[in-house]
Parts: sequence; C-alpha cells; structure tokens
Amino acid sequence: AQVVESGGGLVQPGGSLRLSCAASGFTFSSTRMSWYRQASGKERELVAYISSAGGTSNYADSVKGRFTISRDNAKNTVYLRMNSLKPEDTAVYYCNAQRIRDGLDAWGQGTLVTVSS
Repeated sequence: AQVVESGGGLVQPGGSLRLSCAASGFTFSSTRMSWYRQASGKERELVAYISSAGGTSNYADSVKGRFTISRDNAKNTVYLRMNSLKPEDTAVYYCNAQRIRDGLDAWGQGTLVTVSS
C-alpha cells in the first residue's frame, strides 16, 4: 500500500492550494482517507477525513468552512482544497489510508505548505 502527496508550496495569506494524494496497492474505494498536518514543534493533527464512498466527511474546527476534502475513486486520488489560508495553516500535510478490518494504515511522506507573505 502506498500513498503519495503532492501540491504543497508557498502561498500568501488568503490564498488557495489544492493537495492531491495518489493511492496504489490497495482497494482505494473501500478505504477511509484522511489528511493530517504537523506544524513545526507540534503534534500531528487530523485535518479532515472522508468515507470510502465519499458520502461522509469531517473537519477540524480550525479548518471548517475553508478546507474541502474530496475523492475520485476512479482515479484512486483524494484531494484537499484549501482556501483562505492563514499563516497558522503552515505545516507538513500527510495523507493517510486506513481500514480497520484488515489493519491497513498507510502514510505518505508529506507535502509542505507554507503560508507567508
């Protein structure tokens, strides 16, 4: 099982980015997908998750109304659209694939998002 993030970069406050996470080696359409982030000196935190079919999603309070998680099961890809970015959104963003019934728990290498003027 493998997940690979892309799309990070430097953006000004108020700007937008879309992160992508390409999955392989497992049945993507039956797997819950999540985005986490870890800022320098802080613990990793859950940003958002989406159910296997995409019908359910949930967000950290700090990103509600600004971030949107989505998935394309035909492309084995999950996305995180980030709008109205703030300096406090600066972090390494990680994609996670989790399926409790068989112990799948795959992490990517992360993609750095820096929000700064």
